[in-house]
Amino acid sequence: MLPMDVDVHPNSRNSGSSVYHGQRPSTDIPDNINVSVGDSSNIRSSYVDSSTSVTSTIRSDICASDNRMLNSLHERVNFCESNNPVSRCCSFGDGLMNSVHNSYVASSANNTKSSVVQQSNDRLAYTAERHPISSFEAMNRFRKNKELCDVVLLVDGREIYTHRVVLAACSAYFRAMFTGELAESRQTEVTLYDLDGDAVETLIDFCYTSQITVEECNVQNLLPAACLLQLTEIQDVCCEFLKRQLDPSNCLGIRAFADTHACRGLLRVADRFTHLNFLEVVESEEFLLLPVSHLVDILSSDDLNINSEEQVYYSVMRWMHHNLSDRRPYLSYLLEHVRLPLLSPKFLVGTVSTDLLVRSDERCRDLVDEAKDYLLLPQERPLMQGPRTKPRKILQGGELLFAIGGWCSGDAIASAEHYDSRTHKWHLVAPMHKRRCGVGVGVVYDLLYAVGGHDGHSYLNSVERYDPHTNQWSSDIASTSTCRTSVGVAVLNGSMYAVGGQDGVSCLNFVECYDPNVNKWLKVSSMITRRLGVGVAVLNGQLYAVGGSDGQQPLSSVEHFDPRVGTWHQISCMGTKRKHLGVAVYNGLIYAVGGRDEVTELSSVECLDLRSRTWTPVVAMTSRRSGVGLAVVNNQLIAIGGFDGATYLKSVELYDPDANCWSVRGSMNSRRLGGGVGVVRLVNPHFNLNNTSFISNNSISNCSTTSRSVGHMNNNTIGTSCNNSIINDDSLGLSMTDSIFPPGLPISTTNQYFHNINNNNSSSSSNNSTGSNSISQSIIRNLPNSTFISSTSSTSGSTITATTSLTNSGQMNISSTRSNSTFLF
Repeated sequence: MLPMDVDVHPNSRNSGSSVYHGQRPSTDIPDNINVSVGDSSNIRSSYVDSSTSVTSTIRSDICASDNRMLNSLHERVNFCESNNPVSRCCSFGDGLMNSVHNSYVASSANNTKSSVVQQSNDRLAYTAERHPISSFEAMNRFRKNKELCDVVLLVDGREIYTHRVVLAACSAYFRAMFTGELAESRQTEVTLYDLDGDAVETLIDFCYTSQITVEECNVQNLLPAACLLQLTEIQDVCCEFLKRQLDPSNCLGIRAFADTHACRGLLRVADRFTHLNFLEVVESEEFLLLPVSHLVDILSSDDLNINSEEQVYYSVMRWMHHNLSDRRPYLSYLLEHVRLPLLSPKFLVGTVSTDLLVRSDERCRDLVDEAKDYLLLPQERPLMQGPRTKPRKILQGGELLFAIGGWCSGDAIASAEHYDSRTHKWHLVAPMHKRRCGVGVGVVYDLLYAVGGHDGHSYLNSVERYDPHTNQWSSDIASTSTCRTSVGVAVLNGSMYAVGGQDGVSCLNFVECYDPNVNKWLKVSSMITRRLGVGVAVLNGQLYAVGGSDGQQPLSSVEHFDPRVGTWHQISCMGTKRKHLGVAVYNGLIYAVGGRDEVTELSSVECLDLRSRTWTPVVAMTSRRSGVGLAVVNNQLIAIGGFDGATYLKSVELYDPDANCWSVRGSMNSRRLGGGVGVVRLVNPHFNLNNTSFISNNSISNCSTTSRSVGHMNNNTIGTSCNNSIINDDSLGLSMTDSIFPPGLPISTTNQYFHNINNNNSSSSSNNSTGSNSISQSIIRNLPNSTFISSTSSTSGSTITATTSLTNSGQMNISSTRSNSTFLF
């Protein structure tokens, strides 16, 4: 029997969701305060005065002169057995113990979560967990009021009052300055040279508050300041922000900026982005201003995403002609890195050989002759191999197909992998944080979202987001309002819709809409019919819900949602009832493949033509597939995984509309029933994320022990065997340590927010130099208030705000049992 026959789990229970707490920078300030009641001859107390948040130590020596001391062991035992030990202690130390008692009561009233952590006959230990936070808040107030400050930073014509101990605790630069024998360790005023005053003040604020906002208007000043002051955490945040700003028009400038400040991770990402988007990069003004050494680095790469070597030759000649008088001597040097033997004979003879610049240079003529020999003497080619005869690893297409989660070997799985359409091979990427079967998948701004599902024990309402740019999952995404498995997910007009599913109690008709700009889910109109295992698709601005099950039987009905009017309407039914089917839009038609009817798993396929409002049968797949994933990648319709009634499948089938047949093309690494599939587009030049907020994950507080960072920034936990490892890149021929890229995974632009490019106010820069390292372009091209590197030019545009904020990312767990099934889907 198919493990999905029973659609609803009748027995369930809810549990609360977990909340991630932002943390503060680590310091040497104690994490707790203790009150110890021991020998009556020596009572010591350290407490927090909630009005000032300043730690004070009160020492009291109660001995023979204190006529209220305990005079007998019997009285001591009575004291220890008191139901109110704090108030009882006040009988022999009113001033001392009333302070402790009042502090304890005030802490409780202010929700400080203070607790008594140890109690015995002769000892009472007390911890105030809010003490570090309130202390830093108080010190920050002192700083702003210029109270108790012991050093003034003079930078960029302004005075910044602060405390040495805070700076030394957060910055290795200041720690060395103030704790060593440097003259600054004895000075009350310290001058910082060549730094922006606003940037330094922002970094000082971070030291006190653990919060910082990186924006296009401050990142170019923040990163150099963070590098100098050795605030590595902020360096990482700035680099992450710049990674998300990468665009064909600015990637070379960002690459130069990263090189200047030794940001190796950002440098590597910018290089790979340049290679992937080479054809668009060569059209940018930054390309024309490249120094020759950097141009050679690009031309030498095996990973240029080109259709033919002719495009590389044209890029060299375009760069040459931008400033021919100064660049002419570099022609032969550059042509050495163009793989002339890989050109077509017609292009080599008709275009390259006849170019006057090439004909006038002896070395260039030799390179052309070498290429002609290679083409005319195929029997000699084994003896003529070299760097110029090595084919580049051309990346066909601009999309990646991902398959995540599902059910395999008797349990839900968290693994994820992507498909290489050139080789029909699958490559593993970082696994999700949670196991998920029956998971819904949507792609918004080239980020892949995993919605809900079932982890093998509980139903989930949590959501995870995968960034193919960094090969990391983040869990700081708002959860859906209810747990959902067998849910349909689709993206319409930049918003993600979660449709139907089941919560373990009932089959759902609820529909929720996620806005990634504000990180919130909102309910919209419910479907007419309850549907689990539903297929969803978007066509002509409408959201379609196809088939599924109402909890009792499979459905053939179809309905669609118009977001402009906010209502659902039924349309033509399919010819076959199907639940757990695959649905996708291909060549303007909605395809429904596989699934299960009342009796068995299906291999049949049908498609809907909206013009005629009719469903038409299509040739069946080679295998029966229920719980199948369906997607369109590089104009290919692909069916992934599923269950054939006896075996969980990992095979993949491609549909050929011309031959009207399906063919098996490779297999996934894991068998997947009820896995989610999504397609990420790699090349999209309109990427922009205007604002990123960050909260430190190095805490001085004991309130949170999680190591997961806010958002998708600086997340070091990306799954088993995926971090700090040597990764062989099969598709790009690259091996690296501490890699952030999975095997075969090119970079994509990510977090794509709407942004209209505006070049009208950009001023052109000098074109008379080729050897200079300066690139007279903004490293964040087309963004407002950005200053050019080594240039006084500027751009202008409208500001678009998108702030990443800390949100609940927990799950609601509903456990259940059900008969006749080992698969909870």
